Amino acid sequence: MTATLSTQLLASIPSPAQGVWHLGPFPLRAYALCIIAGIVLAAWLTEKRFVARGGAPGDVLDIAVWAVPFGIVGGRLYHVVTTPEPYWGADGDPVRALYIWEGGLGIWGAIALGGVGAWIACRRRGIPLPVFADALAPGLLVAQAVGRLGNYFNQELFGGPTTLPWGLEIAPQFRPAGYEQFATFQPTFLYELLWNLAAAAVVVWADRRFRLSHGRTFALYVALYCLGRGWIEMLRIDTAERFFGLRLNVFTAVIVGLCAVAYLVWQRGRPREQLTRGEEAAAAAAAPAAEGSSTAPAASEAAVEAEPGASGSTRAGTDDGPPDRA
Repeated sequence: MTATLSTQLLASIPSPAQGVWHLGPFPLRAYALCIIAGIVLAAWLTEKRFVARGGAPGDVLDIAVWAVPFGIVGGRLYHVVTTPEPYWGADGDPVRALYIWEGGLGIWGAIALGGVGAWIACRRRGIPLPVFADALAPGLLVAQAVGRLGNYFNQELFGGPTTLPWGLEIAPQFRPAGYEQFATFQPTFLYELLWNLAAAAVVVWADRRFRLSHGRTFALYVALYCLGRGWIEMLRIDTAERFFGLRLNVFTAVIVGLCAVAYLVWQRGRPREQLTRGEEAAAAAAAPAAEGSSTAPAASEAAVEAEPGASGSTRAGTDDGPPDRA
C-alpha cells in the first residue's frame, strides 16, 4: 500500500508549498500576481491588435482604467452570488466576500461588468465597442490562462480524485469534506489554461483568415471558451450552486455559448471595419501648433470606415480584403 501511494505521488503534479511571501509587513500573493500579469499581457496584446486596426496608441490603456476595476467587482459579485455558502451559509463569514486574494473571481461576472466599464470608456473616446472587443479577444484568453495559475497556487478549483500521471497533489487542509482520503485530483486549472491558450491561437487564426468584424472575433472567443469551460466545469468538486444535478456554471456556459454562436451567424458576411483614429491623431500631432486648435477636435473623434451603402454617420468605404465568410 505504501509503495503504491509513493509511486502515485511520484507520477503527479506537486502543488506549490506556499502562495504567499512576505516583504516585511507586506504580503506578496501569487494569486494577485497572476491576475496582474494576465491583465498586463492582455493590455499589451490588445494594444498591438487595436493599433493594427487603426486605433490610436494609448487608447487601450485608457479603456483598461475603466474596464479592469469594473471587471474585478463583477467577477467577485458573480462568485459570491453563485457560491454563497462560504459567506452567507451557517458557518459563513460575510466579511470574507471582500477577500479577493483568497480566490474567487467568476469570469462571467468579470466579462459582463468589465464590458460595461469598457463601453463607458469607449463611448467617452468615440470608439465603437465591437472594434475594441475584437482586438481584446485573444489577449483576454491569455489573461484567463495566466490567471488560472493563481488557482494552482491557492490549491483551489480542482477536479475529482484521479490516479492519472498528471494528477494534482492537494494538501490535506485544502481537500473538501468527503475527499480527505485522496491525495491527487484532476488539475482542472491546467486543463483550462491549455484550452485557453489553444483557443487564443484559433481566434487569432480565424480573425486573420476570415477577417472577422463587428464583434465576431469576440463572439468566437466566447463560444470557444464556453465549449471548454462546460466540460471542465463538470470535473470540479468545489462548492457551487446546482440545478437538476448540474453546476450553475454549466448552464451558463451552454446558454452564453449558444448566444455567441447565434451572433456569429447573425453578423456573417459583414466587411471588417477600420478605425482611422490613429491616423488622424498622428496627423494632428504633426500639424503646426497654430493649427492644432482647429485640427484637434477632428482628430479626437474616432472614425470607422463602413461598407459601401451602409447607413449611419461613419465614412463610406472598407479596408482592403474580402469580407469574412466564416
